Parts: sequence; C-alpha cells; structure tokens
Amino acid sequence: MNPAVASLIALLVAIGLSMATRINVGLVGLVMAWLVGTFVAGLPTGTIVAGFPTSLFLTLAGMTLLFAAAESNGTIAGLARRAVRLARGDARSVPVAFFAIACLLSAVGPGAVSSVALVVPLAMAIGRQLGVPAMLTALVVANGANAGNLSPISAVGVIANSRMASAGLGGHEGVVMTANLLASALVAAAAYLMLGGPGLPRAGAAHATAAAPEPFTRAHWLTMAMIGAWIAGVLALQLPLGLSAFAAAVVLIATGAADEAASIKRTPWGIILMVCGMTTLVALLEETGGMDLFTALLSTLATPATINGVIAFVTGAISLYSSTSGVVLPAFLPTVPGLVEQLGGGDPLAIALSINVGSSLVDVSPLSTLGALCVAAAADSGEGHRLFRQLLVWGLSMALVGAVICQLGAGVMARAW
Repeated sequence: MNPAVASLIALLVAIGLSMATRINVGLVGLVMAWLVGTFVAGLPTGTIVAGFPTSLFLTLAGMTLLFAAAESNGTIAGLARRAVRLARGDARSVPVAFFAIACLLSAVGPGAVSSVALVVPLAMAIGRQLGVPAMLTALVVANGANAGNLSPISAVGVIANSRMASAGLGGHEGVVMTANLLASALVAAAAYLMLGGPGLPRAGAAHATAAAPEPFTRAHWLTMAMIGAWIAGVLALQLPLGLSAFAAAVVLIATGAADEAASIKRTPWGIILMVCGMTTLVALLEETGGMDLFTALLSTLATPATINGVIAFVTGAISLYSSTSGVVLPAFLPTVPGLVEQLGGGDPLAIALSINVGSSLVDVSPLSTLGALCVAAAADSGEGHRLFRQLLVWGLSMALVGAVICQLGAGVMARAW
C-alpha cells in the first residue's frame, strides 16, 4: 500500500476510535505510527521517534505538575471558594460572576476541566439558593472555563499555539485567546438572555452565603507565590514554560508545601499521552505525504469563501465525541497551510482560529468532560437527567453555532489583529 494512503487511513482510524471507544487514542497513534512507518513506509525507527514532540511533552508535564501540586494541597480549591463567595448579592449578576471566576481560573493555568471541577459544585449550590436555573449555571461555568482555556499559559493554549507554530502560524497567542474568549462570552451571553438571567430576583440574594473557607496556610501562600513567580518569569523573562514550571513544582515539593506522590497522581498523564501520541502520528503523515491527502480531502468540503465555517463545523462535530486538545487540535491545525494551497485561497490564521473555536464551543455537551462535570453537580437524579438532555441539545447545536460565528467573525478577527 502507498505509505501516504496508509498513514491517512491510520489517522482516520485513530479519530474514529477516539469517537467510538474509551481507549486512549495516544496509544493508538504511537502504535500506528510505528507499524505504518516501519512496515509500510520503511522508515528507520529513529525517524519515527523523532516525530514525538519532546518539547511539548516537557511543557505540558511541567505545567500540569505545578497545578496538580496546587490542587493537591488545596490552594486552587481555596481560591475558588473565596472567589465564589464574592458572587453573593443581586442574583442577576451571579451568573456573570460564575463566568468570570471560571474564566480566570482556567486562564492562569489549570485549564477548563480543573476549573469546572472546582467551580461548578459551589456554583450549583449557590445557584439553587438564588433561583438560578441549573442549565444557566452549567453554561456560564463551562463557557467561562472555555473562554480562558486558550490562554498562553494554559495547557490547551500551549497545544494550540505550538501546533499553529509548527504550521508556520506562530506568534498569534493574543488573538488565539481573544477569539476563543469572545466566542465563548457571546454564547454565554446568549444563554443568559435565553434562560432568564435578566429576570432573576433581587430579593433574598444578599442572604445567600457559601460556607466560609478555611484560612490559608503557609503551604497555600507559598504555592500562590511560586505560581505568581512562574507566571512573572514566563512573561517578563521569557523563561521556558515547562522547565520553569518543573522548578516551581520542585520547590513546593522540597519545602513540604505539596506532596510529591499526590501531585504526580493528579497530573493528567492520559491527556499528555493522547496529545503526544497523536502528534507523533501526524508527524508520520507529514513524512509520508499523508498530510497532503488529508488536506485535499478537507478541501473538497469547502471553497475559500466558506472554509472558516465548514472547518469549524467539521471539527466541532468530531469534538463532540472526541478530545479537543488530544485529537482535534493536533490533527487539524497542521493541515492549515495545505488547505489554503489546495483551495487556492483563504486566510490561514482565520482557518486556525475557526478550528480552535469550533472544536471548543461544543465541549459543554455532557458527552465531554465539562458537560459531564456539570451534570454530576446536579442536586438529584431528576435534575441530572433534565440537565443531561438540555446540555446534549445545546452541545449539538454548538457545532452549527460555532460554524456561523467562525464564518462571520474569524476573518474579521484575523484581519484586525
């Protein structure tokens, strides 16, 4: 079999398995890269292994270890509880506060999944006291976490920016975050209006309180200081994200502020393996010419005038059943230059933004981790079942909504930046 065709089939099979099974598709990607590379393409093992993204692995491992340490010693939970307590008052403003809290937590490093896991149980409890619909609470928290998820110092932001850089689209960290934030904020605002946010009551809202959090300890203060120093070092001194995060984590562990075993256990090794395995398989496609076939296949679905909306819809539909960070971004962002060439036009940056936004907006579905966490925070099984159905319909609709947003706005954002 032709190596290009074989590698493309391997990628499509991996994407299909990621949608239909619970197997870590990173394992599939690594195995298929070896099998196709060795027995079909005849490549030496060293060439195949060279496709493994060592730099990305170190960046993701260091960052997630640092925030795993902050989660394991209770620092992130303490910050979240204090932030949620500030959401008391006029019930109409509470969903806005939930959105902002989840966005901020997600943007500073932990990412959307950790932010939703920390915020949504408290948000649901407070929302019930104030009469905020569970669906509205779920959507503002999930979209808020998504809004900050592509910041330059979040794990998913690093994945998106590094894959864009490998495709010749580096240096656009600001617009990557801004486009995603604006799209998520727009969707959350629509949910707020549709689900009765402006009509929420004032009366009694001031009496709702969250449980007083425990005082911060030395370990918590040291953790916040190290995270602050890490962020400052990255922004001001251009320190490498991953290695400097490892250094901060080591300080926390060495001083007893965080437990080494607990921190390593909380590090999302499965997601890191998923991203790196799929990236290795994509590198094989580039080596064998399979990427050219993949981009040619995608180019048959659109024209230069419609590519932003079409690619957002395609990636959104796949992301409904698959991993945005582990599958969609590593597989689709490298196709951007080839897509523009195959189509004979199109803005590469706008297409990349459409991939990012289209695949992210659908993550509120209960088939994804964010939506599932929201359903798990429901008050009882009856509310949980209702919320599951509502989020499923909403998540499915986001594939189309994301396509419309990207078709209308991605080019504008790319040109304006």
